[in-house]
Amino acid sequence: MLTYYIVLPFIYLISLLPFPLFYGVCDVMFLLLYYVIGYRKKVVLQNLQNAFPDKSAKEIEQIRRRFYRYFCDLLLETFKTLTISRAAAIRRCKLTPEAQALFDRYAAENRSIMIVMGHYGNWEWAGNTFSLQGKHHLYVVYHPLSNKYFNGLMYRMRTRFGTGLISMKDTFRDMVAHKSELDATAFIADQTPAPNSAYWTTFLNQDTPVFQGTEKIARKMNYPVVYVQVQRVKRGYYEISARTLFDEPASTKDGEITTAHTQALEHDICAHPEFWLWSHRRWKHKRPEATKQPAVPQVAAV
Repeated sequence: MLTYYIVLPFIYLISLLPFPLFYGVCDVMFLLLYYVIGYRKKVVLQNLQNAFPDKSAKEIEQIRRRFYRYFCDLLLETFKTLTISRAAAIRRCKLTPEAQALFDRYAAENRSIMIVMGHYGNWEWAGNTFSLQGKHHLYVVYHPLSNKYFNGLMYRMRTRFGTGLISMKDTFRDMVAHKSELDATAFIADQTPAPNSAYWTTFLNQDTPVFQGTEKIARKMNYPVVYVQVQRVKRGYYEISARTLFDEPASTKDGEITTAHTQALEHDICAHPEFWLWSHRRWKHKRPEATKQPAVPQVAAV
């Protein structure tokens, strides 16, 4: 509790800074985090080396450095959601015309949807933009933080423009409860599940567990599965694109949805690796022997 009340004024101060000064603070933070503190540098390095075995040591180091630069921007941009205006939120994180048209079409058809995405780009700003511009009521599936004070702060930031939050353990129950509404439920699908209950696939050249809940819920609810990418256009500006992976998930085979959204994210990461969350301990589990079986045929993203 004491730490929270000590840190909170600094968070608000950073959030209130005009953008030129704000990104100056990000630059200072990068120098401290990368050169002085060395936050999770070994984890990031190992993840990059495993993901890109064909890249040279110099290329890996360049990606790592670019990642830390972006990571500092992302962290402080998250604090910006405390005070950013509606106009600035939309100006700095826009839906592409194609994405807007896709979401509007599903809204006109009165069809709720499921959004799948990864920790790529600024997913926090994307949630604000969707809630401000979309016709669906956005719910985001999340893991509550163990610290109730910081969890409350994150809750305020994420719900400020109307976004709803669903605890992961309550996802299906809450989606059924909201079935009469026009909803979009967003799943951040690259978190690390328990190894024995996961769907195992190859992702970034490594055996990787993926949550099966996203696919199972999609097939039960039969909501269109829409993959969303948040791409940084330039510093402080993002563009949200979207495409339908499956319009009728109930007709898919086991593993089809999971494979498709995992491949879609992998494609985006390989194109611009610095925008993914490499400091996450994504590969901390080893594949159980019982799950080692012939791979499900790869499914191309639509």
